[in-house]
Amino acid sequence: MRTRGGVLVANIIAGLALGFTVANIGFGDYAELNRMFTFQDLRMFLAFAGAVGIIVVVFALIGVRRTPGRIHAGVIPGAVLFGTGWAISGGCPAIPIVQVASGYLPALVTIAGVIVGIRLCRWANAKYFHLDRGSCGL
Repeated sequence: MRTRGGVLVANIIAGLALGFTVANIGFGDYAELNRMFTFQDLRMFLAFAGAVGIIVVVFALIGVRRTPGRIHAGVIPGAVLFGTGWAISGGCPAIPIVQVASGYLPALVTIAGVIVGIRLCRWANAKYFHLDRGSCGL
């Protein structure tokens, strides 16, 4: 039987292992990410593709089945904004945490931007768009 404490410890260990791996692969390095996004170095794309391939196999082995939810009007603009922010800041929302842990303090600006962006998105959606939040938790 799982306990909350046991699940928390397992999540902490998995998070630390993931952060260590991400940092050592280079996903926390802005220069590496810039080379990936400008197609100067495909090593990062291959690492990402390898990770996706591994998780597909693991999900198949343990029987995880998720059906995609309904795609609403906010998905495309959201994806464009997410990708643009990742390319400009050098990290998706989790990477700046790795960058700060590695001593790269300018990533705090990215973290602040993520927080402000989430709050603006919630406000704009409630006031103007009224999009179904689905599973994204806006």
